[in-house]
Amino acid sequence: MADKKPDYTHKDLEALKYHAEGRPGKIQVSPTKPTLTSHELALAYSPGVAIPCLEIARDEEEVFKYTAKGNLVAVISNGSAVLGLGNIGPAAGKPVMEGKGVLFKKFADIDVFDIEVDQTTVDGMVNVVKSLEPTFGGVNLEDIKAPECFEIERICQEQMNIPVFHDDQHGTAIIASAAFINAVELVGKKMSDLKVVYSGAGAASIACARLFFQLGVKPENLYMCDSKGVIYKGREAGMNKYKEEFANDTKDRTLEDAMKNADAFIGCSAKGILTKNMVKTMAKDPIIFAMANPDPEILPEEVAEVRDDAIMATGRSDYPNQVNNVLGFPFIFRGALDVRARKINEEMKLAAVRALADLAREEVPEDVKRAYGNEDFSFGKNYLIPKPFDKRVLTRVSPAVAKAAVESGVARKEISDFKSYAEELEARLGQGQAFIKSLRDRIDTSNKPKIVFAEGQNSKILKAVNELTQEGTIEPILIGDPEVVKAKANRLNLTNIDNVEIILPEKDSRLKEYSQWYYERRQRKGISKGYASELMEQGNYFGSMLVRKGFADGMITGAEQTYPECFKPVMRIIGTVKNSPAAGIIILVLKNKVMFLADCTVSFDPNAEELSKVALATSQLYRYFVGKEPKIAFLSFSNFGSSRHSDAKKMAEAARLTKEKDPSLICEGEIQADVAVNQGLQDSMFPFNELQGEADILIFPNLSSANISYKLMSQLGDADIVGPMLAPMLKPINIVQRTSSVDQIIHSATLTAFVSQFEKAKQ
Repeated sequence: MADKKPDYTHKDLEALKYHAEGRPGKIQVSPTKPTLTSHELALAYSPGVAIPCLEIARDEEEVFKYTAKGNLVAVISNGSAVLGLGNIGPAAGKPVMEGKGVLFKKFADIDVFDIEVDQTTVDGMVNVVKSLEPTFGGVNLEDIKAPECFEIERICQEQMNIPVFHDDQHGTAIIASAAFINAVELVGKKMSDLKVVYSGAGAASIACARLFFQLGVKPENLYMCDSKGVIYKGREAGMNKYKEEFANDTKDRTLEDAMKNADAFIGCSAKGILTKNMVKTMAKDPIIFAMANPDPEILPEEVAEVRDDAIMATGRSDYPNQVNNVLGFPFIFRGALDVRARKINEEMKLAAVRALADLAREEVPEDVKRAYGNEDFSFGKNYLIPKPFDKRVLTRVSPAVAKAAVESGVARKEISDFKSYAEELEARLGQGQAFIKSLRDRIDTSNKPKIVFAEGQNSKILKAVNELTQEGTIEPILIGDPEVVKAKANRLNLTNIDNVEIILPEKDSRLKEYSQWYYERRQRKGISKGYASELMEQGNYFGSMLVRKGFADGMITGAEQTYPECFKPVMRIIGTVKNSPAAGIIILVLKNKVMFLADCTVSFDPNAEELSKVALATSQLYRYFVGKEPKIAFLSFSNFGSSRHSDAKKMAEAARLTKEKDPSLICEGEIQADVAVNQGLQDSMFPFNELQGEADILIFPNLSSANISYKLMSQLGDADIVGPMLAPMLKPINIVQRTSSVDQIIHSATLTAFVSQFEKAKQ
């Protein structure tokens, strides 16, 4: 019979609802291959599945080629030490193991089966873990109490040929060590001189201490305490062989004794263990890592009452410097799996430590700050380690771990180009990243496209240009005051701006020529010579002229101005091909498909002729970007004459005109959106249609429907949005949105550079 439920708080009930509503739990298994037809089912199972079985029987290494093993990790627990809840058993621990699977997938695209085991002995657990080796590429041991956890991991590592990693030990140790390296540097002390006191002698404390020794802390300067006090040489009570490793030759017997003149405190124990009086007795600039969860050994505000020189870290997200294991295990396993490592060794752990420590010293991207309420993180006392939502952790830690595995001889697969490997990892974070990478790889860097940034003093633009310069794909040009730009770049620690060309229009020798050019074309439309000169001093006008005159290949604007403010000068100076209507094209990147949507940003209510021109321009870009012939759907609320409303007639006419102008194109309309992307509906209801499959280009009847659709898909759909992109421009100019992140600006610049290369090829 179940125990009576306690009186849960509102937050407790919210957590229960989160886990229970809809499909119970947090994870599911989804197929990665199509199974829509009987033929596909025959390939997936009988008889087709027999062929890969035979290949693996012939050569067992082929299992990595034909199955999910190489990207599959087991999270295994017996529930004997779950979080701070203690020995609650395997079933009660299952929500934690499912959660671990969520984190593996979200942060490193690793698939997980969580396995809760009803075994309490070392031998029983070892037998279970060993028997699962054929299924998995790696094993994450979780929430197993000490000292059994040490023996289980040791034996499995010795007897198995895949990585077995007890995260409660090593995860905490790796993250804490990275933070500790940076804390020690900030206080200006040497590792070898530090007196370090530990509270707790369990799995996490012992793993931390072992890593600290490798960082340079001397064993004689490390004091470990458990519930019975200091672990000293000759102590008998409560000792085991693991604690004996840290026995210190000291007369100190209590935590209070050990804390006198200590440089650092490392807590992996329990709430309230460290007192304010103990903190008072510590050395100058003390480092305090109070990592007990959910309540630390001492709260940061308690430390602040007695010391203003302390550096603190906790295990909690509501304080700075959260020592969070999610910064470690997903990325460590990612690197280990990608080189098929036999184990995760000390070299790999240290590589992860140093990669995390180094990353914390770099400029923090805007999207990370935005995820944390726009807090302005920078390396210092309150920012010792990166944040979990920093996407760069994957591209820094995993390559470092993989490289260490190769160099230390535990890898079965080598990676020769770690820069390309990091780019592949970046692509795992979303289909959009992979798509942008594919474009970036196709840009001819021997003749780098010159891209003007009209708002060169904007912080987001400067950060984007800093990354683009480091990437080396384009040659950026900034419009702005060089002194202002350089001062801001220095404040933002942007070291790649120094050699970027910066143009101040009012002092540029071309200003007079450009002003005269504009005046001659607009003098009968209310523009005087003086006003033409004033306008040309603005970034959008001068930047557009640089592109028009061939000094640059494309331009980016919009980061701090409204769309109309940017659109007007672009259209007046650059304009479109054959005076066609301009269209805003959104690229929708799905898991197995790329779609182009138009017009999403410019024309409110285009007519059939205008829609046809938009479709033709979009099809040209699709061919260049994707490399195949597109299928075009002119969308409506109607299917093939089911309504005679003027809007439906307009889309049917647009489809007819498009086909007339380019008979090679496959296009249909008017057609409803669900039918346009669902071949099953097409076959059953409209077998005569030309699409005969999912549409690649969706042409919307008006701006409202297009804009609403793509923004809904960006929030609710399993797709990445890239763009918008203006077409068919005489020269590639793109207007980003003022809400764009640095990453989105970088993506827009890549699109612009790619299109400029396309335009050059046509000349």
